[in-house]
Parts: sequence; structure tokens; C-alpha cells
Amino acid sequence: MLILLPPSETKRDGGAGSPLHLDRLSFPSLNPVRREVVDAVVALAADRDAAMRALKLGPKQADEVDRNRAIPLAPTMRALERYTGILYDALGASSLSAADWAVAGGSVVVQSAMLGLVGAADLVPAYRLSFDSRLSLQRGSASLKKRWAAAGSMALAERGDLVLDLRSEGYAALAPLPDREGAHYIRVLARDENGHVRALNHFNKQAKGLLARALLEAGAAFATTEELLRWADSEGYELRPAGNGTRDLNLVVPEVRGAPGSLMAVLRV
Repeated sequence: MLILLPPSETKRDGGAGSPLHLDRLSFPSLNPVRREVVDAVVALAADRDAAMRALKLGPKQADEVDRNRAIPLAPTMRALERYTGILYDALGASSLSAADWAVAGGSVVVQSAMLGLVGAADLVPAYRLSFDSRLSLQRGSASLKKRWAAAGSMALAERGDLVLDLRSEGYAALAPLPDREGAHYIRVLARDENGHVRALNHFNKQAKGLLARALLEAGAAFATTEELLRWADSEGYELRPAGNGTRDLNLVVPEVRGAPGSLMAVLRV
């Protein structure tokens, strides 16, 4: 199966890997677009003021432009370790076992605005680029969505796996899910003490990170939606079809008030 994750604005510095080598990344069919976008990011970084405007950076974020300028020679680390923030804290890549990493390497894919779909163990540099950033691209379009969508969607369509899409809508648009059975967008909902269900906002990312971690520890070997739902039920997760004429799945968790960490104790119902 494939577990699609969004990236994060924040990224860990450094790394022990050699500089970015596109031919070593997963989904090699994306390399033509990758080269174009990486070149555009590096070229933009040559003009600090223009880069800060294009990337919507504040005065205290100027070092993000330096990161982009250094991309060609920057050290790399595994994608699942590079990204930080609520979702990645909940997933906890640093505490994954060797067996979990083996599963992640074949199952977890991060949607990068700069590199497209990258595998969990792909070596990537630190960079700054968002799905809605504006670049001067070779084909005359400054929209990353227009440049990535067709290539990304085709790359996903080439895989026949069960797919769980945990990306935010902006990043999901960079590689839309194939229109077939077994390709599901996950929505996180909260049920309050009165039984009312609503979209979960503050804890959305944490719930997705915890679910991804649980799937890795379970081996992420589900071939069908039915197998996945049976596993979720056996583990106490309320994961069910949305029933809205789409293939969406809803992950429903009890509404939590207080510190984000408290969600970990109640994701299972």
C-alpha cells in the first residue's frame, strides 16, 4: 500500500548524505519536472528580495533563501527525517525500528512541492517551497499545480496499490489520486460528547501522523480497502467510508480539549 503524506514548511537542517541526486529518487518519471523546478528554485534564490516575495517570507526568514541557494551542494537526509512539525512529531521517525523503516521505504511517500513524490528513505536537502509558491518555469506557467499535476497523477496511476492520501488539499492537487477503487483521501473528524461529528482542525495533523505510525507498525501490507477497515476495527480505530459519493474515508476521533499530546491516548475509541 501507499501512504501519502504532506511535507512541512519546517525542515531539519544538515544531513550526512551526499548532495541531491535526482536519479536516485523514487518515481523516476518525475525527473524532468524535478530538474525544471529545482533549477527555478535555485535561480530564484540568487535574488534575495525576489525570492522572499515569491516564497512569502518575513524578514526573520531570510536564511530560507540561503538554503535554496545551497541546494545543489547541500547535504541530504532521508525524507521522513527531514520534515518536522506536528504530523512528523506524531509519526516519530527517529524511533522507528529497522523493520518499520523497511516498511516505510516501500510504502510512505511525501508530496514535495520541489521534488514531487518522494519515498520515505529518499535523500533530500533542506529547502523552502510551498504548493502555492510562484516560480518562473520553462513552460511559461508559474503554477506548481499545473506543472506537477499531470506527471504526479500519472506516477500514482502506475502503482496499483491501495492508497491512503493523508495530504492537505493543496498538496494533493500536485498529484491527484487516480480515479479507481482503493484510492482514498482521508478526512479526520472529531465527535464531541453529544455525538456530533465535525471536521478536526487543531489535531488533524497529529491524528494523521499517529495513523501513519500505526500503519507502519502493522506492516502496511493491506491489499484492499476491506482488509484495511477490518484491521482498523480490530485495533479500535474508527475508520469508515465517508458515504458522500466519493471514495473518501473518515477517521473519527473523540474531541479533545487541552494539550495536543492528549490526542495520542484517545485516537483509538
